[in-house]
Amino acid sequence: MNDRLAMGYGLAAVLLWSTVATAFKITLTYMTPEQMLAAASVVSAIALAGVAAFQGKLGNLFSTFTARPGYYLLLGVINPLVYYLVLFKAYDLLPASQAQPLNYSWAITLTLMAAMFLGQKIRKQDWLAAILGYAGVVVIATKGDLLALKFDSPLGVGLALLSTFLWAGYWILNTKNQADPVLGLLLGFLLSLPFSIGISFYSASWHGIPWQGWLAVSYVGLFEMGITFVLWLSAMKQATNTARISNLIFISPFISLILLNQIIGEHIHPSTISGW
Repeated sequence: MNDRLAMGYGLAAVLLWSTVATAFKITLTYMTPEQMLAAASVVSAIALAGVAAFQGKLGNLFSTFTARPGYYLLLGVINPLVYYLVLFKAYDLLPASQAQPLNYSWAITLTLMAAMFLGQKIRKQDWLAAILGYAGVVVIATKGDLLALKFDSPLGVGLALLSTFLWAGYWILNTKNQADPVLGLLLGFLLSLPFSIGISFYSASWHGIPWQGWLAVSYVGLFEMGITFVLWLSAMKQATNTARISNLIFISPFISLILLNQIIGEHIHPSTISGW
């Protein structure tokens, strides 16, 4: 255990995650959500295979899969396939400054789903936090017009909220996984690739995508869906107090809003900040 090292890993992960909302919007100017998922998944699979090889674990990949093939196929279908397809579509329909905070409410969803499926007790303060959290979601989604309940894109809001259930469900299923987490994540990407690549060919032509699009989607694959997960996992392993590291994640949305405003010029509605 090394708290200083854990903090370093955790901050690195949070800073990288803070940039991905901007990268999402840039990538979506060149690719469809389906193409973005396929290309980013390939990059992530290569990166995670490299990490597993560096750690000397890649040789265990096949035996890990054959021990529970159906389980890993299910995980791969949920994440990355369905989760990121839903999330990228939400980003395509909504301003990133709305889509990201809606997606970040997965922490509330996870608390509620853990009580339902894992039998974990919800304390009074957890219920209060959930109510306040979802009240903030409504403020962000309606831009503060609570009585009208008018959304820029009802489908986009619905997809962003659906992503929270998919992400929470993925981690609940992962509580029953005793295998190496890097190998588990790598298997998910490898097993989902035939589906994501197949879907991408139906969405649009791959011809004519400029280098900027390939660079942006490579960044997403590395720093949203790949290496950053390993950094976060390393932080969790090194920390003596995981709560202290977990709280770092709440820095990410605020840095992200600044980057969205400064890099792609996205207007940050006051209700987004008040909703948070």
